[in-house]
Amino acid sequence: MGTDTLNFRKATRADAEAIIALVESAYRGESSRKGWTTEADLLDGQRIDRQLLLELIERADARVLMAEQDGRLLACCELQRQDGSAYFGMFAVRPEGQGSGIGNRVLAESERIAAEEWQCREMRMTVIDVRTELIAWYERRGYRRTGIHKPFPYGDERFGIPRRDDLRFEVLSKPLR
Repeated sequence: MGTDTLNFRKATRADAEAIIALVESAYRGESSRKGWTTEADLLDGQRIDRQLLLELIERADARVLMAEQDGRLLACCELQRQDGSAYFGMFAVRPEGQGSGIGNRVLAESERIAAEEWQCREMRMTVIDVRTELIAWYERRGYRRTGIHKPFPYGDERFGIPRRDDLRFEVLSKPLR
């Protein structure tokens, strides 16, 4: 999967099922083990809730960004405007495409949208803090650990069923200007 012909577009409601399938394949179950972003040892259940995704697609202060090649969805993410900064989440790349540069392109396009189109000064995200390889990947791209932690939503199966009791999120940030 080359990245030279990657096309970006904003998701619509009609894209919801394809996005859900992509996100689930990148994070849950056996298919996710083909890539390095799997959370299969940390969480069972769903990674994304259909109703929450549809609400996100409809929001004026958010964007679900899709990366396609020849009409095939290869990656996606969410962006939300929040008080002068942008939140980056729901980042998924097809497991067989991980390590090919697609993720770098999606992250760069997300940062461009946040800085140029939305005039945001900073990009923020939350990452499960035991995901050290993933945090290191973001750090190599200029993100820094803030030391700010947020609780994992235990008991809310819309975000998965934890396989351990020590999960929490850490906020990472990167200045955009």
